[in-house]
Amino acid sequence: MQHRIIVLGAGYTGAVAAGRLARRLRREDVAITLVNAEPDFVERVRMHQLATGQELKRRPLSAMFAGTGVEVTIAKVTGVDAGRRTVAVDGADGTAELPYDTLVYALGSGWNDQGVPGAAEHAYEIAGRAGALRLRERLSRMTAGQAVVVVGGGLTGIEAAAEIAEARPDLDVAIAARDGLGDWLSPNGRGHLRRVFGRLGVTVHEHTVVTGVEADRVVTADGTEIPAAVTVWTTGFAVHPIARATALEVTGTGQIVVDGTMRSVSHPDVYAIGDAAMVMGPGNKPLRMSCASGTPTAWQAADAIAARLTGGPLPNAPIRYFNQCVSLGRKEGLIQYVTADDRAVRAVLTGRLAAVYKELVCKGAAWGVANPTLGLPARRRPVTRQRGAAGPAVKEPA
Repeated sequence: MQHRIIVLGAGYTGAVAAGRLARRLRREDVAITLVNAEPDFVERVRMHQLATGQELKRRPLSAMFAGTGVEVTIAKVTGVDAGRRTVAVDGADGTAELPYDTLVYALGSGWNDQGVPGAAEHAYEIAGRAGALRLRERLSRMTAGQAVVVVGGGLTGIEAAAEIAEARPDLDVAIAARDGLGDWLSPNGRGHLRRVFGRLGVTVHEHTVVTGVEADRVVTADGTEIPAAVTVWTTGFAVHPIARATALEVTGTGQIVVDGTMRSVSHPDVYAIGDAAMVMGPGNKPLRMSCASGTPTAWQAADAIAARLTGGPLPNAPIRYFNQCVSLGRKEGLIQYVTADDRAVRAVLTGRLAAVYKELVCKGAAWGVANPTLGLPARRRPVTRQRGAAGPAVKEPA
């Protein structure tokens, strides 16, 4: 009988994991099902581009996985019963329950309003396609001189502010950062960021905590009111709530606690990857929510699942960082080189070359997802583990 593998979520991590599993395991031995709420793969790292009116290439999941042996199911995940090993979904044909032998949880994250009054009602978000399209429509109706305030000084906020300012130089664009602008960057990186924002006309409000959002302004902790015909909220991400409602061991943020192979510490037939997982990286520091973190966890999980099913060696490649890639509009960029545990070093790449570098990274990530069984040579091995067996088929590392 085939070993049933269900992958929840077809973002970067889920799609990569499904494709890698298809390369590692024989089709006659496994049934791989990829469940996603949308029919297309969404390039989440380009949502600021979509919001400013740029067109993105459509990537239907059915076409991406055609001929790979991966079955794509378009449905919303409504629950996971880790005890019974089933997933509840709601699709075009109604509700259903999907049994699994191995589950890969990659439902990711969405925007986080941090509980700030008015944010959910009045702010726009770009954590997903729906939010980006909503912001796109609103920006298209704005007239010259109106104000846009981007709340959040992280990578998402910086990219959004630069993209909007470049695409709409007639608007008054500002960014509100809780700390100093780009304070995690090297001095060279911070200097370049400020120069680009200066050229783009972005007003910077540093050390500014937004405590309220209204229809036409944001209010800060010291009572200052900043005019905002549009507020874009980018203060971080919140993981999908499904995991918290299960018997899986999760952190206070709702992330699933995993070991070094991305396997749940409480349920050995569940793996969590990307934003959904609490993964410890170099220096015993949690990996940040990002594509740079998520894709390596997908590789690790897929290879570990294949190893445990076939009796092969478990992967032990360390997950580390190399750089942070920041787009600053279509003509400028910033590549901040970092240590393995994500601390900035002096070296940076800036300007047009950095913009090209970032674009190649984005295209490479999308290509890897859109061509799930290409790239590395296929090394399909027979499955030796029995369906439903909870224990590992190989010796675990000490």
